[in-house]
Amino acid sequence: MAKKRADRTPVALPDTETPAARWLRGLRLSGFSLVMMGLLIMAVVVLAPGIRTFVDQRQQIDRLTAAVEAQQGAVEELKSERERWNDRTYVTTQARDRLSYVLPGDVSFLVINDLALPVAGGAAESVATPTIQTTNVDWLSSMFASVMTAGLAPEAAK
Repeated sequence: MAKKRADRTPVALPDTETPAARWLRGLRLSGFSLVMMGLLIMAVVVLAPGIRTFVDQRQQIDRLTAAVEAQQGAVEELKSERERWNDRTYVTTQARDRLSYVLPGDVSFLVINDLALPVAGGAAESVATPTIQTTNVDWLSSMFASVMTAGLAPEAAK
């Protein structure tokens, strides 16, 4: 007896394929596309350090440009100050302010210790005490001794 051949019928698998899987399955990678991807990866590997160096140098150039502009501003300020010092009126004013010079006929007042007393605790403290203080020195004899010492001192050389 001869064996009977079985009928083959195709089996349908359930369609659980996602759109992303369908897209990936639709890609056909040829030799040319593999070579081009390899060249692209090599270009990134070769050019990345150069691009980083370029960016670092640009940042350094920007910092140095800002420093040069700041120094040019300082130079301009010093030039204008030098020009002020060439003015006789400015020099006279600076001598009067800084060195306390006066012109002939001017009256100069020099205030010593013109700072206000520090306020401690929020209320001004009184300097004088309310109690009476007595001293053991006779002021009349002290003044007479001072006058006699000044009068008997040798004359200053003229």
